[in-house]
Amino acid sequence: MKLYAATLDFHAIADEYGVSVAFPEAVEREAGRLVDRFAGQRVDKRDIELVTIDPVGSMDLDQALCIEKREGGYRVYYAIADVAAYVTPDSEVGRESLKRGQTIYLPDEPARLHPTALSEDAASLLPDVDRAAVLWSIDLDEAAEVTGVTCERCIVHSRARLDYEGVQRDMDAGTAHPSIEHLAAVGELREKSALRRNAINLRTPSQTLARDEQHEITLELEPRLKSMDYNSEISLLAGMCAGEMMAKAGAGLLRTLAPADDAALAKFRKVATALEFDVPDFLDEHGAAELLAIVDADSPRGMALMREAQKLLRGAGYQKLGGEEPVVHAGVGGYYAHVTAPLRRLADRYATEFCLALCAGTEVPQWAAEGLDQVIEAMGSSSQLASTVDRACLDLTEAVVLEPWTGSNFQAVVLESNEERGAARLFIEQPPVMGNCVGAPPIGTGAVVTLVKADRETRTVSFAWPAD
Repeated sequence: MKLYAATLDFHAIADEYGVSVAFPEAVEREAGRLVDRFAGQRVDKRDIELVTIDPVGSMDLDQALCIEKREGGYRVYYAIADVAAYVTPDSEVGRESLKRGQTIYLPDEPARLHPTALSEDAASLLPDVDRAAVLWSIDLDEAAEVTGVTCERCIVHSRARLDYEGVQRDMDAGTAHPSIEHLAAVGELREKSALRRNAINLRTPSQTLARDEQHEITLELEPRLKSMDYNSEISLLAGMCAGEMMAKAGAGLLRTLAPADDAALAKFRKVATALEFDVPDFLDEHGAAELLAIVDADSPRGMALMREAQKLLRGAGYQKLGGEEPVVHAGVGGYYAHVTAPLRRLADRYATEFCLALCAGTEVPQWAAEGLDQVIEAMGSSSQLASTVDRACLDLTEAVVLEPWTGSNFQAVVLESNEERGAARLFIEQPPVMGNCVGAPPIGTGAVVTLVKADRETRTVSFAWPAD
């Protein structure tokens, strides 16, 4: 979950967990000199009317998109920044990226995987300039199921840098950019495909800090726009195509996730019931996927359910293929690979090389084939770090927002209860936060609780359950 809280300083959290925003001077210098090592060898695809869709102000543009309606279905063009054209494993930038693994998103300033000279300039798919890219061409039938796919190194030219809010306004007004006029149609069809695969689709809204007229800080939910969901479906589509391609060949790097076990599904059902959602007595993965598909994620209870559903997707990892049976990703309901965010994630650079070689019928570069073990290790450690930092930032935000309200009462509902520890976990609807409670009332119980602690130093929030 990304937080946007300019009124708070998160540098202490970065220091605590050893997250470095700055790069060594040698890395910065080299990044400014990097050039496309495949220049002159690329297929010219500048005629494709690509556009990018990202948060307002973003400069690290990994993906550019164009969707065409064709007889019998659609063609999706999806251009991905070709980071491997600039970064080699034996370079200063390459070695630093192996240490970092991925971009760590602190709310005030990200700790990037690559220096901005590369991630926000030379390798970014900025508009109105020619750029090196790996272009995925994906053919879909009328139900948006895949009928054909290729990828190749190209030179592309994005026409516009769009943002989610503007795209949503244009879609609502019926004036979507011609390159994405079919995005909603394809996105909705892919969402239906995800339901058929029992995919768990998380639409967790962001939380943001705001100041009211009295200059008091409040914690609010940012709406989850359909333009975000539709754009995510295209990324998932490309990742599934890449995963299927590598699984069939028995070579490459898959993103994997085991199915949620019965205990996790039973716990999710209890929480969903406590949040007053209509849930059957027995809930399997299909039922969980159906419930999450219809939940209003922009409501406080919907946000809480989406956060709880993240526990159904625990245990994700990577699999280096090479003889063993490929493992599916239960969250998407099929084989899956990370290939669409190479500016922000190390694994994508390596997995993409396998796909390019498979499509071209050539040998996988030695650096990509031999580097997978290092990549898997870097992704594992950096993912754990990213999750820890994200949790710490959220805890700090909630503690700061609630600090002035110590001693006040809030309406709460119990999500988890542990009699042995004499503790419970609560959901507070306004403001939308989670908190711990002294006492172990039954799950689903609602009551007015008292905030007894909101400590920004320890980043803890706790409530007291009312006495009988």
